[in-house]
Amino acid sequence: MSEKTPAQSTAGGAKYLTFSLGTEEYAVSILKVQEIIGMMDVTPVPRTPEFVLGVINLRGKIVPVIDLRTKFDMCRAERTDETCIIVVDARTGEMGIVVDRVSEVATIPEGEISPPPRFGVSVSTDYLLGIGRSGGRVQLVLDIERVLSEHEAAGLASLGGDAIDPALSQEAGDVR
Repeated sequence: MSEKTPAQSTAGGAKYLTFSLGTEEYAVSILKVQEIIGMMDVTPVPRTPEFVLGVINLRGKIVPVIDLRTKFDMCRAERTDETCIIVVDARTGEMGIVVDRVSEVATIPEGEISPPPRFGVSVSTDYLLGIGRSGGRVQLVLDIERVLSEHEAAGLASLGGDAIDPALSQEAGDVR
């Protein structure tokens, strides 16, 4: 396993929140997860990349929200009762990621995480910490800090903030 593993280590391995996009299972360090909230109305922000859904008002804090399916060039899916937003702590602050469903908090033994595969220079896997195996399943272990490029992260950071516009609060639906 690479030295950039940010998950909380235990004697049996590190803890990850696992979630699905379609039939693929992903994992993110539990230390990066702030909270999980149900899908809610997202206020679109003009002139943002297609994968940026917009912003939500989370207890007075504006949090940008991205659609991981779109970011990973997957086809869009219908929202279900299981669709939710995982609020994570990324390098630019809090960010919401929309996923199809959250599975569980799993312990992935350190020896069960292989380095990400190399597909050549045209395919970047920088956003992967590795490929984990737990409970007979395979998870793509994300480096949430690298899902967005530095340029994308800087643009997203400009959408977030602590102060909110009262009109935005009404439109985005303040979560308390």
